[in-house]
Amino acid sequence: MIVLNGGSSAGKSEIVRNLQAVLSRPWLAFGVDSLIEAMPQSMHASETGIEFAPDGGVDVGPDFMALQTAWMEGIAAMARAGAGIIIDDVFLGAVATQERWRKVLGGLNVLWVGVRCDSAVAAERERARGDRIVGMAVSQAAVVHEGVAYDLEVDTTRTDSLTCAKAILGHVRQHRAPD
Repeated sequence: MIVLNGGSSAGKSEIVRNLQAVLSRPWLAFGVDSLIEAMPQSMHASETGIEFAPDGGVDVGPDFMALQTAWMEGIAAMARAGAGIIIDDVFLGAVATQERWRKVLGGLNVLWVGVRCDSAVAAERERARGDRIVGMAVSQAAVVHEGVAYDLEVDTTRTDSLTCAKAILGHVRQHRAPD
């Protein structure tokens, strides 16, 4: 498994697409955005679900956490069944989120990758995308990494996603099972 953590608009999704292209066998990719999209609309803007503040802040409630735990367990089951899995996540709880992942991924070979990006660059990407609340990139750029332990870190501020993906691939080949 490869778990990428970084703030909104840091470049994780592009790295994932490039990783899937350079890995020698097929790997499945799952992102927190698809989890949020899969949740019922009633959980959006809900104290028990997920709320997006006008300034880009994100708050999650107990119903969101319960569904996220089930999602994590399902992903872990696929990895245990032999699928190569790449996760694109935003550790809003920083080290606490990593600990939740560690718990469900226990016994699996996991590569932890931090995806960093200068907050000003991420904010510009956010504006260009047009599908994010302005402010998410800046508010998440540093906080998602606080206390999180990585095997590898990449920085998309000045490095393109393919180069980052190749660095991750090199680490997979050097330290992990065959890709």
